[in-house]
Amino acid sequence: MADQAPGLVENDTTYTHNAPPYAANQGNYPNYGNHYPQAQQAAYAAQPAYNPVQEHYPAVNAYGVPSNYGNQTPDTEPKAPTVGHSEAEAVSIRSNGPKTELKKELEERHVNMIGFSVVLGVGLFLSAGKVIFIAGPGLAVIAYLLMGTLMWSAMASMGEMTALFPVKGPTFEFTRRFVDESVGYASAWMLWFCYVVVAAAEILSVTEIFRFQVDEDYLRDVGYPNETVEWSFGVGTNPAVWVGIFLFAILLMNLLPVRQYGQFEYIFGSIKISFLVALIMMNTVLNARKMFHSSRFWTYETPYGFSSANITVKATPSDGHPDGIVYSGTLGTITAFWTAMVTSFFSLMGWDIILLTAPENKDLAREETIKISSRKIALRVILLYALAVFTVGLNVPYTDVGLRNLTLNGITGGQTSIFVLSAIREHVPFLPHFLNGFFVFSATTTGINSLYSASRILHAIASLRDAWPRWGWVESIRSRLEYTHYGVPIGAVFTSWFLAFLSFLSTRPSSTEILGRMTSVAATSTLIVYALNCFTFLLFFKEINKATCGLRDEDLNLTPELRYQYDRNNKWQYPYHSHLQWMRALYGLVFCILMIIFQGWRTLVPPISVEDFVASYVSILIFIVLSTAYFFKSRGFNPANWHRRAQKLAGLEAIGPVAAAHPNHREPCKHCGMRHRRGRLVLPDGPGRRKQKTIAVLEWIWTWLK
Repeated sequence: MADQAPGLVENDTTYTHNAPPYAANQGNYPNYGNHYPQAQQAAYAAQPAYNPVQEHYPAVNAYGVPSNYGNQTPDTEPKAPTVGHSEAEAVSIRSNGPKTELKKELEERHVNMIGFSVVLGVGLFLSAGKVIFIAGPGLAVIAYLLMGTLMWSAMASMGEMTALFPVKGPTFEFTRRFVDESVGYASAWMLWFCYVVVAAAEILSVTEIFRFQVDEDYLRDVGYPNETVEWSFGVGTNPAVWVGIFLFAILLMNLLPVRQYGQFEYIFGSIKISFLVALIMMNTVLNARKMFHSSRFWTYETPYGFSSANITVKATPSDGHPDGIVYSGTLGTITAFWTAMVTSFFSLMGWDIILLTAPENKDLAREETIKISSRKIALRVILLYALAVFTVGLNVPYTDVGLRNLTLNGITGGQTSIFVLSAIREHVPFLPHFLNGFFVFSATTTGINSLYSASRILHAIASLRDAWPRWGWVESIRSRLEYTHYGVPIGAVFTSWFLAFLSFLSTRPSSTEILGRMTSVAATSTLIVYALNCFTFLLFFKEINKATCGLRDEDLNLTPELRYQYDRNNKWQYPYHSHLQWMRALYGLVFCILMIIFQGWRTLVPPISVEDFVASYVSILIFIVLSTAYFFKSRGFNPANWHRRAQKLAGLEAIGPVAAAHPNHREPCKHCGMRHRRGRLVLPDGPGRRKQKTIAVLEWIWTWLK
């Protein structure tokens, strides 16, 4: 039976589904359901086919809506306000006035690799061993998988909102619009601080990685053929020198035009993902050799095991606990597993950089970058991280003395990496040095990405005047932070970079513990922001459903023909739809709240470490203080003015909603011969087309894996 075009029969204020035939292109479109007024079918059939030679889309699409609505490119962007100016003056202002806009020059491949590169820093390489030591090899894999579902839920919630409205700073802008302005501003500053700290932590980790020296007693115990494994290069160099060099490098990268920046990140990300795949394969091969053990799963067997036997809560002796505080049994397993999840979270932070690139994406409607990249990053990170932890856990037992670093908050060097220990235990020459060198590269590139995120967040904050005090000198700073040069927010880049000078703490003996505590603050701040975004999506979900049903026609100046843009069931053009997304948002919200409350549980066990307790929970206090300050700033101290301020969907008309390019505006797929959206599997019709169907399936798989 031939596929049919979408249609609705309008009966007073209700809609019923039908599917009249689409004569003009019968058989080219799958029947995705019908959600549009029947009157639009004539315009639908008359729509001209896509012409790749055309420079622009037709002025009006199949539904009578401007085809570039909500997705204007630089040459078709909305006109500047002309209040107080003639049209000619307004054009002059747009052409010669202060530049505050970012350039849309990133392609989907750039965004994919930027997203993966920022996640794969030193968190996995230097912290995976700690996670395995705490929970055991089996529970460590489960911990990474569960934390991956948390990130997947939060990312999908933020991704759907950003795909529909690609605003600046989406990680806080939607919270500002749907929850409250004060909450949005507070979360913006917290997320900016988070990325600044991550950038500083990555640079500090470089100084620790250069101090690469494996204990000689350990080498003898495992029978390694070389007497020493260490780096002599740079050992006597002051850490401040390395900090200065690498800080300068990440600054130069972030001053590049965004197109060139994206090209470099594509190369860096490709190298990192190839390295991680090679690392997984290497550990698999090393385990398969069975050179030193008869069983491939010897680390899961006695005297080791799937999970750790206990967890050391406090290593230092105290009254009544001369050997420290140790939990064993069921309590020990549960607390160890929870601690492992908390520890693994830092190595998974950064997914939201994909959303921060939205204002710089080249063609959101046709490439569907936010949807494709958001789902790809979830698939890649969850799968590859779990495989990396699983395979390396087959070669190194969780009781290995090289993993025994019980510092709650700290940054360590490459000699404690479980991947380095795996190479040493398997007697692979030269590999430990190569791995340590790659850790330097990985930390540097993640520092570059973190500075990019921090600068884009600060630039987005600078575009919101209400987020700043109304003082002249502050307004001067704000305008400089908003300024862009060749599309690069250089003021925001330099300001964020100067804050990353926290990495000069490496010159102090206790630097790693100090900055380690700051990363704990950053991780908790990120959890707060993710929780807010999951809650925001629930409010967003409610609002767009109202818009679809016509309850926001007057507020948003919608006609019945324009409601389709808010319809989540519009599989033809709604940019990012996930089934039961509201349940994933609720899951992410509850999970984040539990993580925020209990992530610092070890600091509550006597004797209490004030420093670690503050590092674990001060983010909550900072969020409350910032939100309260913004609340009173805008509403004063008169209770009569204490009302919620949330714009919701109002005012977003100039930005969206973005509609994915309709199949009628796409070139036929070279594999299946049909016009369809990216990432959607459509098999050719008719018998005897087995080869084309096979190719179409392979092309669909490649779209999600490439």
